[in-house]
Amino acid sequence: MQKVHPSSVSKTKREKVLSFCWQHLLLLISLFIMTLGVAVCVRSRLGSSVISVLPYVFESAGTQGLVPALTIGQYTYIMNFILVFGQIMVLRRRFEWVQLFQLVIGFFFGTLIDISIALTSWLSPVLLWQQILSQVAGCTVLGLGIALEVCCGSVTMPGEGFPVAVSQVTGKDFAKVKIGVDISLVILGIVACYAFFGSWQWHIIGVGTLFAMFYVGVVVRFSSKHIDWFRHLLAYRPGFRRYIYGLARFIYRRNG
Repeated sequence: MQKVHPSSVSKTKREKVLSFCWQHLLLLISLFIMTLGVAVCVRSRLGSSVISVLPYVFESAGTQGLVPALTIGQYTYIMNFILVFGQIMVLRRRFEWVQLFQLVIGFFFGTLIDISIALTSWLSPVLLWQQILSQVAGCTVLGLGIALEVCCGSVTMPGEGFPVAVSQVTGKDFAKVKIGVDISLVILGIVACYAFFGSWQWHIIGVGTLFAMFYVGVVVRFSSKHIDWFRHLLAYRPGFRRYIYGLARFIYRRNG
């Protein structure tokens, strides 16, 4: 029987750790791209993307003292927690506890939304053509980010995880369930608008929201066919130790 050398075992473990870190670094970059798209859609004031409808409504209500004054990103944390809890209720014993990692991904996503909104504070379109351009640009960036996020192959976002759970239990097609969940989020957003403000808030849920529901999916399908460069990047294994050693040596020489 052939013996396995201990160094080869440790090398395999090291490669797995490196692969995990690299995969999730690219995932964070993908999430950041997604949140940039979300932020630009919010700035267009033609209607936010579906994923931020409810957080945007509650954030606006918070500025008027109707609910706790949290940011869109912080309300996104809460919504993601509810979506993960919904998965547990739907799947029960079939729920895989590793899927709780969705909460970590959701936390980073919410944090990056707030960062992206801060970074796009300069964007304030006034004319209709400027708003339309902002909405199209935001949805395009969001769709590209989603395609990259899916390509990373990590744990799904809570917004996708809940429809997946419902699809598994009901046996219905995921795409149809996803559309149903998105429509439900928009309807809940409209109800919340009337509950808080007594009227429909068109800058939160408007024609841009309907456009996003259709167009983002188109961008995701198109982008998924043209991101082989990202797949190659995902398969790349950078020598972090070599880079860190080189940086340390450079600093040592300067100080010396």
